[in-house]
Amino acid sequence: MSPSLFIKICGLRTAEDVDTAVEAGADAIGFVFADSPRQVDAATAGKLARRVPEHVLTVGVFRRQPVAQVRDLALASGVRSVQLHGDEGRDYYDTLRPQGWTLIRATSSADGRTPRCGELGEDYLLLDAPDPGAGLPWNWADDRFTPPTGRWLLAGGLDPENVRRAVRTIAPWGVDVSSGVEARRGIKDPALIREFIQAARSAE
Repeated sequence: MSPSLFIKICGLRTAEDVDTAVEAGADAIGFVFADSPRQVDAATAGKLARRVPEHVLTVGVFRRQPVAQVRDLALASGVRSVQLHGDEGRDYYDTLRPQGWTLIRATSSADGRTPRCGELGEDYLLLDAPDPGAGLPWNWADDRFTPPTGRWLLAGGLDPENVRRAVRTIAPWGVDVSSGVEARRGIKDPALIREFIQAARSAE
């Protein structure tokens, strides 16, 4: 585990969500550009991203979208990081790298293989559940699970009730949450955002 756990709050759509996450101590804020109940357009993401102080990373989240579309949306919104969910190859990452974005590769261990951070040239690795965004937990506590090394974030079914156990059990470099801090699908609950960050920090 990192001396200071990296915490990302994803799927934010309102100024209140963003301000709450920043004030509670999030290290990264995610805006979803993929098809999702949490999807925002570039103008909305840009307006929200401008509320975020420099020390908090703003992330655009994409899933199986053409690289030109990813580049255009990331540039238009002004996010400083691009997170990719899909089967993109190294060439895809190489195309985006010259823009200077922090690149996050989101994948799962559904095939039983532990991915390695940096395999495709990404800066961070996000290990998610087999069905990203569904809020369903996966068995990260299984004795057979081998956590990745390096800068990797645990995601998939985390919430204020289980994040402390997750951090203490497998010691990820960071954690990522979206549905686990929602009042209902696509709508964030400010109290749950604060509770999640507090619980995650208390496990350090």
